[in-house]
Amino acid sequence: MFFHPRILDSFAGYNRKLFTKDILAGLTVGIVALPLAMAFAIASGLKPEAGIFTAIIAGGLISLLGGSKVQIGGPAGAFIVIVYGIVERYGIPNLLLATAMSGVFLFLMGIFRLGTLVRFIPIAVIIGFTNGIAFLIGLSQIKDFFGLQIEKMPAQFFQSVQTLYMAADTFNPIALALACGSLAILIAWKMAQRRLGWLGHIPGTVIAMVLATIATTLFNLPVDTIGSRFGGIPAGLPHFEWFPISWDTAQFMVTPALTLALLGAIESLLCARIADGLIHDRHDSNQELMAQGVANLITPFFGGMPATGTIARTVTNIESGGNTPLSGLIHAMTLLVIVLFAAPLAQNIPLASLAAILMYVAWNMGEWKKFVELKQFRIPYRITILSVFLLTVILDLTVAVQVGLLLAFITFIYRISSLSRCERAEGKDFPKLANLQGSIDAYRIYGAIFFGAVKLLEKIEVNLPTQTLLLDLKNVIYVDTSGMDTIMELAHLCKIRNIKLIICGLDHQPLEMAERSGFIEKLPRECFCPDLYSGIELATHL
Repeated sequence: MFFHPRILDSFAGYNRKLFTKDILAGLTVGIVALPLAMAFAIASGLKPEAGIFTAIIAGGLISLLGGSKVQIGGPAGAFIVIVYGIVERYGIPNLLLATAMSGVFLFLMGIFRLGTLVRFIPIAVIIGFTNGIAFLIGLSQIKDFFGLQIEKMPAQFFQSVQTLYMAADTFNPIALALACGSLAILIAWKMAQRRLGWLGHIPGTVIAMVLATIATTLFNLPVDTIGSRFGGIPAGLPHFEWFPISWDTAQFMVTPALTLALLGAIESLLCARIADGLIHDRHDSNQELMAQGVANLITPFFGGMPATGTIARTVTNIESGGNTPLSGLIHAMTLLVIVLFAAPLAQNIPLASLAAILMYVAWNMGEWKKFVELKQFRIPYRITILSVFLLTVILDLTVAVQVGLLLAFITFIYRISSLSRCERAEGKDFPKLANLQGSIDAYRIYGAIFFGAVKLLEKIEVNLPTQTLLLDLKNVIYVDTSGMDTIMELAHLCKIRNIKLIICGLDHQPLEMAERSGFIEKLPRECFCPDLYSGIELATHL
């Protein structure tokens, strides 16, 4: 079917036990999502409720309409750098427009069945920009981690470093102690989680945030909190608000929207693949893209930010027993209840603790071992991954991915072309060719004849025989238009020089290409032989 959410097929054999697991998993993920949603929004230059509203609305829509049984959607750390840059350059209203436009692009990607194409992005590119984003997330949290007095952080890397350096003498030792304490709690809780019994199901992020909030409240610590900076979180439902849309503005937001759509597609489908491996299932990538599109199109009208599939919350959902999209809907409802009844409690959440949580998330998000293992890989892989990482950090994700894909494309073309080869058939293997070299020559071609490997045939042109040329294409698996043009050029050159050209073993895709290009019609039928042996037999009896 064209639009078929996975939830429609998720309740076959459903029972009370699975329902209980979904409820508990949804409650757990909802609690996990609360500090992360706020932290992601604040780090993106938005108010904390933007992250919570996104987790509620987009998270619910992605679970309801998505192509995965267990994926949890919402604001993600990968978006922080891009969203912050858009907010700084274009403002929040245009961020909302770019997010809605990205939703349209994502939905169209799903309609045109482009979900599988995301899988063709090389792993080196994915690791490079993931590590780059993780590094930038950590860099963006230094301000609140150390309690630095900076009015507004710039989006560019070098300006950020300079701003942090200039404000280094304004650090708040109490904020730093609170952040370090929160980070220590996160690490210790993770290490001891398996030995804590039922307490181990409580997320370390929630423990760190609650303890830091209690300490800030009891001792009235002089640190920035959600209340002091943002005035708290509104205790009410998100309301629909129309934002202005005009073509003059929209045309400038196409590139940011495409960036958000591309990153959202990559993140959500990578997350869905990881979930598939954990639950031994297979998601519908195109349905997932359509769900992501609907979520990102609707959420901005309620003050939300870009959303995608989130790996940490999805894994938490699976480990907590989530079986169906119902757990994702429960996660959204849990956040809604917290906003309605517990929003005033968020007043004293210290930003230093949220910064520590984000640094912890950034560290776990990056695949830092890949940098240590770089020496095990070839130079092209190293260049690709390091280039994407550095460009993500120094310039932006769009340029990094474009350059990364270009480098990967060049590397792929080089590797494939190096697998193609052309060998002269020697007299010791084909006795009938003995003592005939120069008058009758035969060449065996292996691999693919495409634009990156046409030099194989161009070398033959330099050493044409005087009487007959045989080309054995039995081991050629693919010929593109450039390769076919080169073969036709060789045939034309042979005709001019009155050299007999015999094609051997033409079959499958190369035969189809020869028929479509009209090459078959340009040579006499007797010039096509099923194999090289029959071709040599024909050539020696002419």
